[in-house]
Amino acid sequence: MKQKIVLKVQMNCEKCRSKTLTVVSDADGVSHVGFEGEQRQNVVVIGDDVDAAGLACKLKKKVGHTKIISVEAVKEK
Repeated sequence: MKQKIVLKVQMNCEKCRSKTLTVVSDADGVSHVGFEGEQRQNVVVIGDDVDAAGLACKLKKKVGHTKIISVEAVKEK
């Protein structure tokens, strides 16, 4: 099942953004990663059967405070 996960990650510098992209892209099932929000503080992850809680735990250990904002199914065309 393809899903869209939005995470709020505390990123203070460009190095933190780079580390966030590295951690998220290494997760199983991830097909797309991007930033959104007024200060690009939200990370959008799209993929098949991605473990949102596990991903949040990894980001919390590697980058900083992480909060799951939403998890929703994506309908394919």
